[in-house]
Amino acid sequence: MPYTRPTTDIAKEGLFNIIENNISIPGIKTLDIFGGTGSISYELASRGASDLTLIEKDPKMYEFIKSKIAELKIENCTVIKKDVFWFLENCTETYDLVFAGPPYALKNIDDLPKIIRERKLLKKNGWFILEHTPANNYEKELLFKTMRNYGTTIFSIFVNS
Repeated sequence: MPYTRPTTDIAKEGLFNIIENNISIPGIKTLDIFGGTGSISYELASRGASDLTLIEKDPKMYEFIKSKIAELKIENCTVIKKDVFWFLENCTETYDLVFAGPPYALKNIDDLPKIIRERKLLKKNGWFILEHTPANNYEKELLFKTMRNYGTTIFSIFVNS
């Protein structure tokens, strides 16, 4: 089994309830940064997302995701082995949904909402969901919409309305 901190099942269930109540998943274009095990993208694919991109720099996790995508026969999924910040600074695409489940110890986690906004990575009405601990608060960020708390896991939601 991979050595990451996957989103807990309870938090993931809550996350997908939020997403499905606000976004029509079939056909959307998604970006999963800090791919980890890839589980968020597998869930999005199973619900009809048609264009998925995962970013994971760790070689073992990158290979794990690639093999899992092949095993699950997920099409229209691109896995990129790059540093997330390098990718974001060089990305020219826009997405309906960007999900970030970074390592909780990531020093520059607070830069993510600003980078997503400044690089204009969200389509009109696109969502950016950032998973973090209660130690971080993003309510003052420009695109901040709401947050959901699942104990030690918090999802802050930003919308490009």
